Amino acid sequence: MVDVISSIGKAGLSTIRYLRETLSFAFSIITKLVDRRMYNSAMRMVLVHQIYFTSLQILPLFIAVSVIFGSLLIGIVLQGLKSFGLTSYLGHILVGFVVTEVSPFVTVLLVALRSGSAINTEIAVMKVSKELRTLEAFNIDLINYLFLPRIVGGIVSVVLLSGLFSIVVLLSGLVYSKAILGMSVDAYTSVLVDAVQFSDVIILLLKCCTFGFFIILIPIRSGLSASNELTSVPIAVLNGMVKVFTAIVIIEVLSLIIRFI
Repeated sequence: MVDVISSIGKAGLSTIRYLRETLSFAFSIITKLVDRRMYNSAMRMVLVHQIYFTSLQILPLFIAVSVIFGSLLIGIVLQGLKSFGLTSYLGHILVGFVVTEVSPFVTVLLVALRSGSAINTEIAVMKVSKELRTLEAFNIDLINYLFLPRIVGGIVSVVLLSGLFSIVVLLSGLVYSKAILGMSVDAYTSVLVDAVQFSDVIILLLKCCTFGFFIILIPIRSGLSASNELTSVPIAVLNGMVKVFTAIVIIEVLSLIIRFI
C-alpha cells in the first residue's frame, strides 16, 4: 500500500514538474513570438520552409481526407436531422459543431501525426548528435532559429488547413442538402449566414492557434529531453506524441467548457 501511494506521489510530482517546465518554456517562446526583432531574414527563410513542409506537402492527403471524412460526416448529420425533424437547426449544427469543433480537431490530429512526430525526431537527433551545442557555440539563438519558425509554422498551418477543411465540409453540405433536404443554393447559404456568430469565429481562431502552438512546442520539449544516447530518440518521440495527444484532448475539453459558460 505504501509503495502504491509512493508511486502515485512520484507520478504526481513528475507531472507537476513537467507542466511547470513546459509552461515556463511556453512563456519564453511567447515573449519571442511577439518580438518583431526575432523575425529576421534567417528566421523568415526557415519559417517559409516549415510552412511548406507542414501544410503544402500534406495538402493532397489532407484534401482527400477532408472530402471523404467531410462527406461521410455531413451525410450522417443531414440524414439524422431529417429523420428527427430538426432541419431548422442545420445552420447551427454545421457552424457550431462541424466547423468549430470537428474541423480543428481533425486538422490538428493530421498535423500532429505528420509534423509533430517529425519535429520531435529532428530535435532529438540534433540533441544526440550535439548539433544543438554546435549552434550554441556559434552564438546562434536556438529559439529564434530552430524553435520559433516551427511553432509559427504550426500555428499558421493549423489555421489554414482548418479553414480548408471547413470549406470542403460546407461544400459537401451544399451537395447533400440538395440531395437529402431539397434545399437550393440560396437557401443553404442563407442558413449558414444566419447561423454564423462572431464568437464562433473567435473561438475557432483561438483554438486553432492554441492547437498549433502546443502540438509543436511539446515535441520540441520532448526532443530536448533526449539524452546523449541514440536509443533515447524513439523514447523521446513516443513520450512526446503521448503528451501531444493528451494536450489535444485537454484543449478540446477546455474550449467546450469556455464555450458553454
